[in-house]
Amino acid sequence: MTPPAPLRTEATEGRPGDLALAWPEDAEVCVSFALAPRPGSVAQARRLMRTQLDGWAVRDDDACDAAALVLSELVTNAVVHTASRRIICELCADPEKLRIAVRDEGCGSGTPRPVHRGADEEHGRGLLLVDAVSSAWGVHDAGPGIGLTVWAELPRTAPVSTSACT
Repeated sequence: MTPPAPLRTEATEGRPGDLALAWPEDAEVCVSFALAPRPGSVAQARRLMRTQLDGWAVRDDDACDAAALVLSELVTNAVVHTASRRIICELCADPEKLRIAVRDEGCGSGTPRPVHRGADEEHGRGLLLVDAVSSAWGVHDAGPGIGLTVWAELPRTAPVSTSACT
């Protein structure tokens, strides 16, 4: 897997969605925002992402739901498994894909990786879910104090199912 370009900026000013009109429709557009490392930040990240995807005219509900799942899992991992003072989220879109990247301050206990858990365990399946719904994902460790970025790419529109539901 080739890692994506690093996060472009620190937190942007303004509201998500405001930036969408500034870029050509066929170019990659990105926005980033900072979050406090607390449990409520997961819901805040989802709300900001939904607003931004709406501003970019990403209307596919399945793609938006998959992106919300990925963002939730990545932010949750940064909150639970690091001692970061802030978490940076970056959302990018082009005509074909969405990319989500979450950077912490690299204060965790190692490189994130999917772990298969027992059927009775309640936690620990986040990266397995990210892997299942993403077309690609990975980790970029920029070093201590700079941060660890976990990123995932998803199709901008969900694949069309060839089987009919009955």
